[in-house]
Amino acid sequence: MYSYLAVQRDGAARSSTMSDETPVVFIVDDDVSVRESLELLICSVGWRPETFASAKAFLERSRSLVANCLILDVNLPDLSGLDLQKLISVDRTDMPIIFITGYGDVPMTVKAMKAGAAEFLTKPFNDEELLGAIKLALERSKTALALDSELHVLRDRYVSLSRREQEVMTLVVRGLLNKQVGFELGISEITVKAHRGQAMRKMQARSLAELVNMAARLRITE
Repeated sequence: MYSYLAVQRDGAARSSTMSDETPVVFIVDDDVSVRESLELLICSVGWRPETFASAKAFLERSRSLVANCLILDVNLPDLSGLDLQKLISVDRTDMPIIFITGYGDVPMTVKAMKAGAAEFLTKPFNDEELLGAIKLALERSKTALALDSELHVLRDRYVSLSRREQEVMTLVVRGLLNKQVGFELGISEITVKAHRGQAMRKMQARSLAELVNMAARLRITE
């Protein structure tokens, strides 16, 4: 357990070395003492805390582009933590949520976990327990951001294909042979091979299997 002064000194030293890539830990709690203590604790281990007193204030913050997680109080003055979870679960899938509450119950915990919460802690909890949950949440966030970045690159590559190359790629990954693709599109087999080769090159696919995997991630075969 960190003492207040030790955390304050260590946090001040670490905050000066934080970079734009430093993981962000968001804290939404209407209790100022909780926000301040969590802020000091998070600074002490080298992460960057951002605190908010309400769900509304947090929602005004733009999406983070680095590994991040949210420490969220269940009971807030304007919007409950569970309601906030619903709002951000769609467009902030890279942000795992750690719920904290002073009087949690089993149904509430089950509801939060089923909705994708990373952890549900009941106050008082020790520092090690919270820090361990944050570490796991940040690892999840980092993985999600990496996958999202890869998908963005794939989408850019797919958009760079000509309309005909996209048509050929779609039919090829569905399992059609070059001759069958040519019949479907009303073009020669030689032309199909040319478009297929161009699509493979632009998508940077080293094999048909890799192209099929890319198509599945882009959901262009559905």
